[in-house]
Amino acid sequence: MKNRIMLRLLRSSVCAALLLCGGAQAHALDKVYNAQSAFLDNGMQVVVIPNTRAPVVSHMVWYKVGAADEPQGDGVSGAAHFLEHLMFKGSKALEPGEFSKTIKRYGGNDNAFTSWDYTAFFQSVRTEYLSKVMALEAERMINLTFPASDVLSERDVIIEERRSRTDNDPQALFAEQMRAVLFSSTPYAVPIIGWHDEMPLLKTDHVQNYYKTWYTPKNAILVVSGDVTLGDVLPLAKKYYGIIPSHDVPAHVRPLTPDFAAVSDLRLASPDIRQSVFMRAWRAPGFIMNKDESYALEVLCQALSGGADTELYQELVVKQKLATDVDLSYDPDARGESSIWLTAMPAPDVSLEKLEAALDAYLANLAKRGVAGDVIDNAKTRLINQETYARDSLMGPAMVVGQGLAMGMTLDEIETRPQKIGNVSAAQVNGVLKKYLDPVQPAHTPVNGFLTSASSGGEAQ
Repeated sequence: MKNRIMLRLLRSSVCAALLLCGGAQAHALDKVYNAQSAFLDNGMQVVVIPNTRAPVVSHMVWYKVGAADEPQGDGVSGAAHFLEHLMFKGSKALEPGEFSKTIKRYGGNDNAFTSWDYTAFFQSVRTEYLSKVMALEAERMINLTFPASDVLSERDVIIEERRSRTDNDPQALFAEQMRAVLFSSTPYAVPIIGWHDEMPLLKTDHVQNYYKTWYTPKNAILVVSGDVTLGDVLPLAKKYYGIIPSHDVPAHVRPLTPDFAAVSDLRLASPDIRQSVFMRAWRAPGFIMNKDESYALEVLCQALSGGADTELYQELVVKQKLATDVDLSYDPDARGESSIWLTAMPAPDVSLEKLEAALDAYLANLAKRGVAGDVIDNAKTRLINQETYARDSLMGPAMVVGQGLAMGMTLDEIETRPQKIGNVSAAQVNGVLKKYLDPVQPAHTPVNGFLTSASSGGEAQ
């Protein structure tokens, strides 16, 4: 599964400081998580986020590799996600399914997820079982087995997963196709789960080679959040993970998508679609590609689409009454290019073409006049407030810190993210607005999507 948890940081005192500063540079702000970090001799990073509210821990191992690192051009896809499943199918010391059964016996829970840029495995247990969980996770880091019968049966499982989640959902299929056009000729165009026609071709060698290449301590991050300190965790990490031999891994190749002169319009009419939708996607840099623009894009999208009282909703839904809902979002979590997505549902008797024209007119006008300074300040405050409570949860800090480190951020960048958001200027926000969203001359040509029911003839139902 793919988990997209919002980065939530910061305490209320920091929020107050940023408000008083009006978005200016804040001084002497505390770090959000006060995470403690060290490296084992084999290169594995160990990060501990103390939280003494309850005698429990979240133990996560993040691998700095995902679906975008699969070999290209060999006619198969989905090896990264397939390997995630096979990690639960046994090792030299564990029978198939024994890993999760053992975690449940400890009274805990476990799961995993795969993205284009990282893969993570996690367990939540009482603190007293931390060493046992480490022993289990270290075992499958080095001693995973690939019995032929389990490979074939689990391949059937992921094919069925794709069928139920994507192939039987016209809107999911359509979004997959939009992404394939948006990121044409790059690994980000390939769905994480794999293409329908290529998944049945997955064999043991594909996942085994991927495992041997990327699953090594030097490419892994251990994150433990809960009732422990680095002094508690580090000896255990050395005992279980530190003895595993490590090796170098290949570079992460993230080619840029070629720019095309024409806007791509994709259309799908299906009787299974009950609500017409207009979608537009633009390519934009992920955080690692351009940190300053990434912060500004987050603030921009929050300013325009951070709730029913924000400008985009008020303009299209409340004033013009052309839409029943509209949303603009940007995802910074990528090593390479990322994307901005706009979705809008037309009001009754409003065609998707009319809604598209209204959106274009609005964005063109906005690019000329710019987003007002007070709107930008309010957006920054909302972004910071959204992150206020994550520090008090158990899994939240481990998710945020692990995800950031796995895609290439530094621990300092994660800890000081609220200050960076607070320092985004109006000029930066309006700069990325004009550069990426202005329909007159955007930096990258967008992809438009028109979803209608088969009988609607392009009109909203």
